[in-house]
Amino acid sequence: MHLDLDCFFVSAHRTLDKTLEGIPVAVGGRSNLSIFSNEKKNRNISSNSGAFVGNILTNEANRSFENYFTNGDGIVRGIVTTSSYEARRFGVKTAMRVSEALSLCPNLKVLPPNYPLYHDLSHKLKVLLQKEVPLIEQFSIDEFFVDLRGYKTEDEALEFAFYLKEKIKDELDLPISIGVSYTKYLSKLLTEYAKPENVKFVKKADIKDFIKDISIDDFPGIGKGFSLRLKKNGIRKLGQVEQNKELFYSWKKPGIELYNRICGENDYELKVESKKKSIGISRTFDSVNNRDEIKRRISILCRYLTFLVEKEKFNPQSYYLKFKYESNIKVKDTIRVHSTFNEFDFRKKMIEMFDRLDNHRSHGIIFLNLSVYNFIEKNNYVNNLFSLEEDKKKRDLSNQIQKLRTKYGVDILKSASEMQDIIDKKR
Repeated sequence: MHLDLDCFFVSAHRTLDKTLEGIPVAVGGRSNLSIFSNEKKNRNISSNSGAFVGNILTNEANRSFENYFTNGDGIVRGIVTTSSYEARRFGVKTAMRVSEALSLCPNLKVLPPNYPLYHDLSHKLKVLLQKEVPLIEQFSIDEFFVDLRGYKTEDEALEFAFYLKEKIKDELDLPISIGVSYTKYLSKLLTEYAKPENVKFVKKADIKDFIKDISIDDFPGIGKGFSLRLKKNGIRKLGQVEQNKELFYSWKKPGIELYNRICGENDYELKVESKKKSIGISRTFDSVNNRDEIKRRISILCRYLTFLVEKEKFNPQSYYLKFKYESNIKVKDTIRVHSTFNEFDFRKKMIEMFDRLDNHRSHGIIFLNLSVYNFIEKNNYVNNLFSLEEDKKKRDLSNQIQKLRTKYGVDILKSASEMQDIIDKKR
């Protein structure tokens, strides 16, 4: 069973504001640049460690359209992240520029995002499902897989799906669509035929006949590249896949996995939550030429990323930095370290890496991405007593800072390098 909340972000806002019902609504988004300002901001810390949602959540819902989407320059910025079915009738789509959406639908109500609300409702849905079924997989913030094998028979599945749909609507006030089949990705495919707010169920004996004339482009997980490859080999419908097993298997693991998903073979196992393999943070912004400002922003991103790493009690040994110039040149690199993670050394290493990689200093920078991975147990890798003492001091100080930020917010303590713009203004 695959469950997908309909127009989730819009539906979440409608749980709080019933005047949004029945009208064209979209939720828009912008890269959250407020972390680079010294303005005091209320940010929620997520209690959910799942990879489907960030740990630091900002509520922009109280900001006006002009304040959030224009920045005072009169130019409408941002993209559509979710649109209601009423808006989609005008051609409003996800990832469309907000300005374009408004030109297609002048009466469109565009809302700033409320990430704490989305996180809270998603978590409540997860809890609800955990009480109803033995095994679930959270696929994204608004999608879940449910394994009914050994719990419900095929004949009971449809009635149970309708029961869940009504329960979710009654308890959370959220519309949801459900696809039911005998494997994961076939159930996900069927969800598209259940929308909006319905259930689509196809028995195992009937599934081949149901999918035979469906375009390969409609199957979840087939991107443009794979679609072109399939069409070059004369495969345009899902019904043509089974007879081309040898071709799919010649494409090794990606082809074999896709073949099995379409044909309903070996596609049953749900992925339960596991430890994160990496943690990262990134921001896109208007071009910045000032390298001191870029380093200040790197320092800020280091602070946020350190908070997330310490919260998970991880000890990363690999640091990754990627940035993009306004000319669209991309630069990235990774370094390995052999020490206990702390904010001070992490910030120093990332700024040093940026200085080493920044070979186009006349070009402005528009994107920064910092990530850490290769998590191991917290051990000391220092080779002398002096380093051991220094390492312990940094670790103890980092622990005290983490306690303060957990209690009072991530912005309660900042490095001097982050405050350089204020210092320069006072001078």
